[in-house]
Amino acid sequence: MRGDMRSNRLGCFSLSAIVTAILVMAAVAGAVFARGNRMFSPGALSAVEGAPMGGVSSHAATGGDCEACHVAPWSSERMADRCANCHTDLASDMSKIAQAHGEMNHANPNLGCMHCHPEHRGASAPLTLASARAEFPHDVMEYSLAGHKLTAANQSFICEDCHVEKLTSFDPAACVNCHRGLDANFTDAHLTAWGSDCLGCHDGVDTYTKHFDHGQVPFALTGAHVEVDCYSCHTDARKLADLQSAPRDCFSCHREDEPHEGRFGADCLACHSMDAWTPSTFDHNQSAFKLDGKHVDVDCEECHQTAPQTGTVRKCADCHEKDDAHAGRFTLACEACHKTTGWADSPFDHNKSNFPLAGGHVGVECISCHKDGQFAGTSTSCFTCHGYPGWHGAAFGANCLDCHTVNTWYRARYSGGHPWYQHPKEDDFGGMGNCRGCHPASVYEADCDTCHSKHED
Repeated sequence: MRGDMRSNRLGCFSLSAIVTAILVMAAVAGAVFARGNRMFSPGALSAVEGAPMGGVSSHAATGGDCEACHVAPWSSERMADRCANCHTDLASDMSKIAQAHGEMNHANPNLGCMHCHPEHRGASAPLTLASARAEFPHDVMEYSLAGHKLTAANQSFICEDCHVEKLTSFDPAACVNCHRGLDANFTDAHLTAWGSDCLGCHDGVDTYTKHFDHGQVPFALTGAHVEVDCYSCHTDARKLADLQSAPRDCFSCHREDEPHEGRFGADCLACHSMDAWTPSTFDHNQSAFKLDGKHVDVDCEECHQTAPQTGTVRKCADCHEKDDAHAGRFTLACEACHKTTGWADSPFDHNKSNFPLAGGHVGVECISCHKDGQFAGTSTSCFTCHGYPGWHGAAFGANCLDCHTVNTWYRARYSGGHPWYQHPKEDDFGGMGNCRGCHPASVYEADCDTCHSKHED
């Protein structure tokens, strides 16, 4: 037996075994040479085309060049490094937590490309696993799926519901089609008001809706603004930047319904509050011109044709000159004779002057006596207002009150002698009656016959 063992020392490395091994290796080498690396491929590469990278538009276009993606077992290089050689944009994203791949790499540093994007599953197989889609951090794309759990048909969303053509593209029509199934009227009205670029304002969790907390931005909503529709202020807004750039001054929104037509300037809050246009918060009594009497109910525009100037004190004539009943003949200091309670409520009491008003003088207009706005020093002579009565004055003198009263010109009483005619019975003039005894119609005509027919002697 010992001799047999010595004669078979090569064991499995017999001459026949060695020859067989050489033949097999030659056959393998020949097959490799004939078929290339395909004999080691577990399946066909994806032929789904995308943007050209590394000189190819799909993995299948590498032509079976394994080294384009695979590294040698002894190499310090990783397969992910080979991916980054072509996908240069993703290589940059991997280091940024605000990017999708960077967020996934931060959450699981050991996660490699092939865990989500396996290959050799066939020419038409998708490059992203369904399980990887579920784990995709959609929030980093600035659109959360928190509000999109179920479709209008009450089915769970899949990526293709929104990304119809491919995962890297999005068509807003997907939003419109889905939301019309929920509420067609609202959707159409919303499109008319805000446009069709849904992602311009929406982030998936309805941050910018009617429930948006406006207190988070520089223009907090208070008073009547709380119930105002968003579109009333954010007219023609089509994206978030448009919402943020909406003007914050009152005049930009209220220009069309501003009753002052810009005469008071653009700072509405100088007189109004956020609660309502009326009542105005401006207290005129804190100004140099306090409002009382009839002035309280006068519209601001009646006095302020333009924006009020600080420190300006208004005179009566500034507003009332155009409707001055005296046509400017009196002084423009209206307060000298009138009160703010009404034009007729004059504080001037003529009875306390040196010419009390009585009889027919009571209803006479001031201008009849006080011509040219002259008050102080006005003459109290009858002639000043009534004029000199010609021969009547020459005959009876200038003192009208000797014969007349302030009640009326008529029924004058005269007890003196006739100014021109010496009557034989002048001493008994009283017996002759009064002036009407000889002058029945007027003092300009005399009737002797009536009297002498009674007194023939």
